[in-house]
Amino acid sequence: MRSAGCVINDFADRKIDGHVERTKNRPIASGRILPREALLFAGVLLLLAFILVLFTNYFTILLSFGAALLAGSYPYMKRYTHLPQVVLGAAFAWSIPMSFAAHLNALPHYMWLIYLATLLWTVAYDTFYAMVDRDDDIKIGVKSTAILFGDLDKLIVGMLQTGTLICLVLLGLKLNYGEYYYAGLVFAAMFFVYQQYIVRTRDKDQCFNAFLNNNWVGMVIFAGIVLQYALN
Repeated sequence: MRSAGCVINDFADRKIDGHVERTKNRPIASGRILPREALLFAGVLLLLAFILVLFTNYFTILLSFGAALLAGSYPYMKRYTHLPQVVLGAAFAWSIPMSFAAHLNALPHYMWLIYLATLLWTVAYDTFYAMVDRDDDIKIGVKSTAILFGDLDKLIVGMLQTGTLICLVLLGLKLNYGEYYYAGLVFAAMFFVYQQYIVRTRDKDQCFNAFLNNNWVGMVIFAGIVLQYALN
């Protein structure tokens, strides 16, 4: 589904990407792949994803339509709202209720803490990503949180990162997690501080590096969860 979303995104932005330095060499924008070929490939990916979800329960199958709607609508949000990153976060996080539905056939209350943490985190790191393209986006009329936040971009991203950690702390308290889990959150907080430091001048390359650094954030949180279950 993520791959299908990427293809749909490139199809939707095929007339925009050529005007943005970072995206001008994407396959559709550069003419290496035809739009109809991209649509065909996206259709195949969506079909494969739907076949996979048929092996789950009815509740998960119903939720999958929400995933398809979010993945398909996100690329067009930047034309109508300055909050496309919020829709992206909702799309990425939709795998969480689907996973709980597949395993438990229910959505426990604490699941929404994971959902909210994922949404906030996605908006934070994708705002760094949007900061790279901000000048080009303003010229061509594309909207983003980076443009909406303006000079408050770093502050608001910091608030989103803090909100992410608060949600994960509340989750740990709810599930009675111990020191390994919270150690992972401490390391995640350190990476968030590092990201804020390297974007202090809003240099485009450093904003992109801050975006990429979130791989480490995900890794240390995941490691903390694994150690929590393995050693306790």
